[in-house]
Amino acid sequence: MAFTPLHDRVLVRRVESDEKTAGGLIIPDSAKEKPAEGLVVACGAGARDDDGDRIALDVKEGDKILFGKWSGTEVTVDGEELLIMKESDILGIIA
Repeated sequence: MAFTPLHDRVLVRRVESDEKTAGGLIIPDSAKEKPAEGLVVACGAGARDDDGDRIALDVKEGDKILFGKWSGTEVTVDGEELLIMKESDILGIIA
């Protein structure tokens, strides 16, 4: 991939949600919400503090994350739709 996020931004690939509910009902495409889970594809080097030192990111490539419904900006990289967002938009890491 020929894209590297800058500063405290991360590149995320959405993880598709299940097509059935827990009760077994099939959810049509028109009723599905965009998933709020994803995999971190690439990370920036981190933001800088007031002294110019790097602040390391808490996420790394390969982490499965949870993010807000309206977080990030959709971008197309190498024909694949991905999200780019600030690390602060990430709600948590899924273990």
